[in-house]
Order: sequence, then structure tokens, then C-alpha cells
Amino acid sequence: MKRKILFVVVLIATLGGCKNAKNVTLPDAAEIIHNNEKNLTDLIIYDIFTPPLASRIYAYTSLAAHEVMRHADEKEISIVSKLKGFPDIPQPDKNKKYNYTPAASKAFYTVAGNLTFSKDTLTKYESNTYAPFKEVLSEEEYNNSIAFGEAVGNKIMERAAADNYKKTRALEKYYGSKDDSKWQPTAPDYLDGVEPYWYQITPMVIDTSNPFDPGPPPTFNKNTNSEFYKMNKEVYDVGKNLTQEQKDIARFWDDNPFVIEHTGHVMMATKKQTPGGHWMGIATIACRQTKSDAVKSARTYALTSVALFEGFICVFDTKYRYSYVRPITIINQWIDPKWEPLLQTPPFPEYTSGHSTITGSAATVLTKLYGENFAFQDSSNMRYINMQRHYKSFLMASDECSVSRLYGGIHYRISLSRGADCGKKIGALIINQLLK
Repeated sequence: MKRKILFVVVLIATLGGCKNAKNVTLPDAAEIIHNNEKNLTDLIIYDIFTPPLASRIYAYTSLAAHEVMRHADEKEISIVSKLKGFPDIPQPDKNKKYNYTPAASKAFYTVAGNLTFSKDTLTKYESNTYAPFKEVLSEEEYNNSIAFGEAVGNKIMERAAADNYKKTRALEKYYGSKDDSKWQPTAPDYLDGVEPYWYQITPMVIDTSNPFDPGPPPTFNKNTNSEFYKMNKEVYDVGKNLTQEQKDIARFWDDNPFVIEHTGHVMMATKKQTPGGHWMGIATIACRQTKSDAVKSARTYALTSVALFEGFICVFDTKYRYSYVRPITIINQWIDPKWEPLLQTPPFPEYTSGHSTITGSAATVLTKLYGENFAFQDSSNMRYINMQRHYKSFLMASDECSVSRLYGGIHYRISLSRGADCGKKIGALIINQLLK
């Protein structure tokens, strides 16, 4: 009897000293990558970053994660090494053992911590991510992984620190022009122009801030037979006769990160994801639907975010180069002083459409990664506006996103087509340079 008791005591002691006996199971690596992106989107919404700013955050964080995660597959090559302006990135020590999932997460959160505001929330996200790895991995492997991820993140931040972002923070505000053909602050809040100097941000792939300049928009002309007048009349007529389907499409793709609503003397603000955040969510859907592993998922986020980043640089160059007037300004002056667009007009010039450009770029890259006829249910907006829609391809989704801006009453049709064309060219350039 004593021998049996002694055996049980020894067995319990042995199991208690083994970390795996704690029944801690490491989470799926791909799900960790997806969850990191979701956490970042929540943080971007909470901190209210503008769409261009959000694209910058997504790009640097996602590139940092991929630059680490790629080492889990010896065939996966560096994306950062093909981009402009990045320093040499640290490589893993062949004499050390790593787990690249917490390492990639550390790189991701190191960059995120430098580019966002809510540090306490970010720390909570990090702690939850690392917890199971800290339980299961040896102390040496865990510390190696975290140190490697942090070193990569810090190197990525060297590029972010030198991309002219800080310089643009000190430049004067943009209030538009009194010229009838030029942009001026719009109702209801008449805010100054957002990111008028974004074209000065150093691009990662394109050689200049806008290698695909669409040329000037139609000439301002008060004649009712002019192309300019007819464009405004189309926006007005479409807005006055919207079907429920068109209203749903406009609201689904609105992605305005800070909608200000007025009811009498009361003003309320609603936070939502950015257009870039929407497409990062679509990237998540593609990864999960194809059961992509952590390496391919990290690659998908990196390439999609670069497409968004380059797209915003190009389109904001065009916007402020031509500083084109918004439909609400012309329609209220010439056609109907009481007309209001379905969606709140964003505070920056009209031409070309930002949504059309960045979705064209992102959809082109995702099509290359997952195929031309990739059908999916876009549920990425469910958490924010309780809406979802089905698409037969990424380009079908980007086309609908583009026309949604006409339904919303904030863009001319020509700005949609030219913006989409520019975006697809950016996507093709990214594919040519990064996916050979």
C-alpha cells in the first residue's frame, strides 16, 4: 500500500514539473496573425486615425510581422528587401531556437506601439497574445523569440521615422479656395482639408507621389450644356432617386472613421473602420476561407497594406494637385440649396475618388494572391454597422465600392473611373515588383 501511495506522489510531482502538463495548448499561428490585425483595427477606430494615417500604420506593422514570420518557411522571401528606403533587417541566429509566431507578434506590436496612442490597450493585447507561449516554451526560446521580434520591429521603425510623416505634421492647414471651381470646406461642419501634404510621404514601391496622374478633371463651366454641369446634375438626380439597394451599398462602403451627426443643437460622433481597415478585413476573410497558414496570411496582410499605402499617396497627390470642388457645393449653389447627400462629405477635395483608388489597388493584389473568381461573403463590417454583402470576386467588390460614392452623393462618376484605373495600375506595379 505504501508503495502505491509513493508511486502516485512521484507521478504527480513529475507531471507538476512539466509545463505541458498544465494543458496549455498553443493557439493556431495563423489565428494569432489574424487576431493581431483585428486588435490593430479596433485600436485605429478607437484612436480615430484618418484613412491615410491608418494605411501607414497597417503597412509598417504588417511588414514587420511578415519579415519575422517568413522565417517559418525557408521558401518565403523578404518583401521589405524589395521596397524603397528600408534598412537591412536583423536575421535569426542559426545557433538559437525561436518560435516565429510570438516573434512576429512582437515585431507587429513594437511598431504599433510607436504609431498609435492607446498604450494601455496595446499592452493588454500583447500580454494576451504572449501568455500561452510563455507558458509552453522554454524560457530561452521565448526570450529569443521576443528579442528577435523586437529587433525587427525597431528596424522597421527606422524607415517609418524617415518617411517625412513628422515633417508634414508641422505644415500649415489647408482651407481651400474661394475660386468657384476649387474645393472649399463643406457642410455640415466645414472642416479644413485632411492630410493636404500626404503626397510628401515617402512611397515604398512607386517612384514618385503619383506616377499615374489621371490628368485634370472637366473644366468648370456654368453652362447647363457643359460636361461639368451635367456631372453635378447626375449626382443630384441619382441622390434624389436612390433605391434601397443603392442606399445599402452606399452605407456599407462608407467607412467614414468619424461621422458627425447633428440633431437640432446636439452633435454626436460615430466611430467606424477606415476604408483601408475594411480591405484588411477582406484580406482576413480570404486567408480564413482558404485556410492559409501563418506565413501566407502574413504575406497577404503585408502586400494588401502596401497596396493601400501606395494608393493613398497617389490619390491624395491628385486631390490636392487639382483641388476640385465637391458636388454638395455646386448643387447647393446652382440646383437645390436644400439638397443633402446621403453620406457625409469627407473633408478634402473631390477628384479623384480615394475609395476607388485604394480598393482598386487592394483588389488587384488580392486577385493575384487568391484568384479572379474568388467568391466571398464580406462580413468584415458586421461588428461595426451590422451589415454584410456577397461578392463573386475582389474586383466586383471594388467596383461596387467605387460606385457607392456616387450613390452617397460625394463623387462624380468620372472621379470613380479614373481613380479605379489608377488603383489597378498601382496594384499591377506592386505585383510586378514584389511577386515575381
